Amino acid sequence: MTELEDVVATVDEQVRPDAAERERLAAAVDTLTERVERALAESDIPAEVVAATDVLQVGSTARGTWLSGDRDIDLFVRFPSTIDREALETYGLVVGRAVLPEGHEEYAEHPYVTGTFDGFDVDLVPCYDVDDASKTQSAVDRTPFHNAYLTARITDDLARDVRVFKRFLKGVGAYGSNLRTRGFSGYLTELLVLEYGGVVALLEAAADWHPPVEFDPEGHGTRDHDDPLVVVDPTDPARNVAAVCSATNVARLQHYARDLVDQPRTDRFCERDPAPLTEDAVRAHLRRRETTPLAVKFDAPDLVDDQLYPQLTKSLGGIGRELDSLGFGVLRSAAFADAHAVLLFEVETRTLPAVARHEGPPVHVRAHAEGFFEAYADDEDVYGPFIEGDRYVVERPRGWTDARAFLASDAVLDVALGKHVESTLETGYDVLAGDAVATLAGEFGTELARYFEPRP
Repeated sequence: MTELEDVVATVDEQVRPDAAERERLAAAVDTLTERVERALAESDIPAEVVAATDVLQVGSTARGTWLSGDRDIDLFVRFPSTIDREALETYGLVVGRAVLPEGHEEYAEHPYVTGTFDGFDVDLVPCYDVDDASKTQSAVDRTPFHNAYLTARITDDLARDVRVFKRFLKGVGAYGSNLRTRGFSGYLTELLVLEYGGVVALLEAAADWHPPVEFDPEGHGTRDHDDPLVVVDPTDPARNVAAVCSATNVARLQHYARDLVDQPRTDRFCERDPAPLTEDAVRAHLRRRETTPLAVKFDAPDLVDDQLYPQLTKSLGGIGRELDSLGFGVLRSAAFADAHAVLLFEVETRTLPAVARHEGPPVHVRAHAEGFFEAYADDEDVYGPFIEGDRYVVERPRGWTDARAFLASDAVLDVALGKHVESTLETGYDVLAGDAVATLAGEFGTELARYFEPRP
């Protein structure tokens, strides 16, 4: 046994659910399944729909690949594909509320009920019972096919390796397919372990990946996917299971896989948030960097993370590109959200000269050169046109000379923003500049630590 295999065995002992935990889970699933069946029988749902409906446990707890201490149960209620979407949503909520009366509704592609039972977090999701994963009527309809495919192939040894790989990804911050993390989903994790036949082979291979990396487990033939990692869904040839996984997280896996293969050790599997920065620590970083931080702070829109973070990302990019085009030079940027949301930009300079250089075409390119010259010849606000080298040049008034003033103006609403971010900014927001950014440490000390003390 190699040193890395020894580490895998040790980590498995730490993350493998024991017999008592498995028995408690099985009992909870049995009770919840009985509740679903009773709720269906006692509801006003048409009898023919009830007769064609069943309940299925899916996800890692169904396949024995969950980590000890994870408390998630996913139950899918499969309704006949003949009912319409409105009926599916209505019936799904009727059953969900009956089974989890203290639960609440959440929304993915359609609403479902989530709650707790006997210490487990339970999602009760309605879906259509379709006969082919490529003929889904809602995105969640694929999940039972994923479950069947993996259940038939995940042995006890592979389940062990899946658990260890999940623990590794969590430890390096690359696990989770939500749109905040954009990391590796549970399904993707299992497919990769299955592809390589174990976690050791997977880690050794990932250390030498050259993206784009493509896998096609069932030989469907890959379509064109513009992603760093492509894993063709064995149950749906048109879908890349890894589509949500960012280039950053693929590179993060590679970095830490190399580190672990070179120096096998168990502490690489530990999740560690950085210690939150204090206001004084943030100010110290700012003094050292001699840049200008600018933060747009506003009340976070009331959205789930999978809706909020794409909008924050879009807004961050839109404002950042405009700051760059205006000449302020964005060194780095980041978005945070809790009760408030923050778009943070670190610019190379806050203020610029009142004029900006603008080069025209070479003088010998007659038509374009004459057009440029004539456009500025009578403009009293510009310096020039004059010739420098073989080109016409003017120095014209700059639109914005102060980055903070731009962010505080209505002009910021003209860039590409997320819909709900834009509507929130229209009602008011704060712009923090320089040392004032340090006041964010009270709410976002951990996020600022990740920003000012970055690691792979």
